[in-house]
Amino acid sequence: MSTNYYAVIMAGGVGSRFWPVSTQEYPKQFHDMLGTGASLIQKTFSRINALVPSENIVIATNEKYEDLVLEQLPELSKAQLLLEPAMRNTAPCILYAALKIYAQNPDAVILVAPSDHWIENEAEFLANIETSFKTCGENDYLMTLGIQPDHPNTGYGYIQFENSDSRVKKVKNFTEKPNLEKAQEFLASGDYLWNAGIFVWSAKSILNAFKNFLPEMLAILSEDTSVYNTAAEVDFINKNYERCENISIDFGIMEHAKNVHVLPVNFGWNDLGTWGSLYNKLGKDTQNNAVVGATTLCRDAEGNMISTTQGKRVILQGLQDYIIVEKDDVLLICPRKDEQDIKIIAAEASAKFTKEPVQ
Repeated sequence: MSTNYYAVIMAGGVGSRFWPVSTQEYPKQFHDMLGTGASLIQKTFSRINALVPSENIVIATNEKYEDLVLEQLPELSKAQLLLEPAMRNTAPCILYAALKIYAQNPDAVILVAPSDHWIENEAEFLANIETSFKTCGENDYLMTLGIQPDHPNTGYGYIQFENSDSRVKKVKNFTEKPNLEKAQEFLASGDYLWNAGIFVWSAKSILNAFKNFLPEMLAILSEDTSVYNTAAEVDFINKNYERCENISIDFGIMEHAKNVHVLPVNFGWNDLGTWGSLYNKLGKDTQNNAVVGATTLCRDAEGNMISTTQGKRVILQGLQDYIIVEKDDVLLICPRKDEQDIKIIAAEASAKFTKEPVQ
């Protein structure tokens, strides 16, 4: 375990397609979505901590989730939380983390990873991250991990790479979520990977990329670099962060830089973006129902995703391919084929039942 290894866990999202379990007040990364006894962020932290020292892991999240993070990850100090005072997408957040880490260790190499993804083969994942760390420690590369696609998914971005004998491939271009015909072409070509949003780079390389492609943002957050890792950091960020452009790291940096490389990987990945994606990864009963929390009696009921509070007795008859979710005073019943509508349903429910906003 190298002291130059650092990680930024991105944990600021709401996950509104997992409503009613995931809400603005308590997003999906803080829930035990898999029924394993640990929340998604706890599983992510534990996985990364096998390679990165705990004191070198920082959590980037919204300031309103500070107590949740510290409650679920008691190993962390408050100084390891990057609290975003405003929603500004991923580029400002990653820059903030890079400046903070660079002030601690100019030789740092940094993993940036979401807090809420499924990783099936953790040993393979860690081996891939170590390969990326070593590559970025020796080269001025901005690296991303590209997932070997096994079907023409239209919900993911794609990375095209240059064919070479090298294990680490140079990136040709990024493509946002394609239509089905285009996704089928990508799969057939053999030189496209899914974009998992997992990045590795040295602190020096990513700061140099901001200097080249987002210089105004760099100027804002580096007006006084002496504040990082001191008592003055929070006040400085609160005053300046919202001045940053609202832009993703993909649009702001990765699509423009010429030193972007990808490591093709296959460690059993899923972004757990919807109830359907969770259904696909969970174990099933004899009628292909996936169950979290509930005790079920299913009669002529197949292909359902069922999530309830622990021990809730759920009886289904004659229901096929539905999402059934119970949380507190809310019960959602929705066809699995309409899972993309859940974000809209959540907003309508919020308005109708005069609850707090859910997106």
